[in-house]
Amino acid sequence: MNQPVPDSTRLRARWRDGEAAIGAWSVSADPLVAELVAATEADVVCVDAQHGYSDTATLPGLLASMRVVGRVPLVRVRWNEPGQIMRALDAGACGVVVPMVNNGAEALAAAQACRFPPNGIRSWGPLWSARPILPPEQADAETMCVVMIETAQAVANLAEILATPGVDAVYIGPNDLALSSGFGRQTYRNSEAVDELLTSVLTAAKAAGMPVGMHCSDAAMAHHWRDRGASWLTALTDMDVLASGLQTAVEAAQQR
Repeated sequence: MNQPVPDSTRLRARWRDGEAAIGAWSVSADPLVAELVAATEADVVCVDAQHGYSDTATLPGLLASMRVVGRVPLVRVRWNEPGQIMRALDAGACGVVVPMVNNGAEALAAAQACRFPPNGIRSWGPLWSARPILPPEQADAETMCVVMIETAQAVANLAEILATPGVDAVYIGPNDLALSSGFGRQTYRNSEAVDELLTSVLTAAKAAGMPVGMHCSDAAMAHHWRDRGASWLTALTDMDVLASGLQTAVEAAQQR
């Protein structure tokens, strides 16, 4: 049986070709919903264990459901804590998205938790129900460490984060970044300052040769930042699609 291609490999292939990846975000802890998301043609899927509903007990089952349809996703962990990062990888994720990374030291800690010695501090202990177990060198090469830029402190220390060994990409969280920078719930659409802030992160990452993702509220936002050079745009969340689809179906049925 052919083994699924990890989303980390898919991402790297698109970036080598100079193309942006379109992502889906999974916040449900339901295996059936996870399987449906994984079966889409999205370039990359990320299971959200920070603000989503999955936890240590449910994550292995969600990842197993996605492997059924050939998907090996990334996982956004709850925090930049080595045990959480290693647990997600042991459960079968091909990489992690690490929130609230503020400086180079925190970025290095995340990257080292993703790799085995001598490249890092990851402990050997994959779950035997997970995908085929790779030798350490191959696992290190395949695993992707993505750190989130979503605080004013991270922007101030952006150069050292971008230069951190083992960090494969950065991912902008525009909502938390606006909040942390004193702009409240303003967005690039109604604040020139927020637009300039997001653009500055994108520009610095591109200049450093670092792929940069952006969490987007809708397809129009994804198109906007893709055209400005973002490498990975997420504008599809399973629960939003489910809620919207149900409402649309009910309204259609109620028409006379």
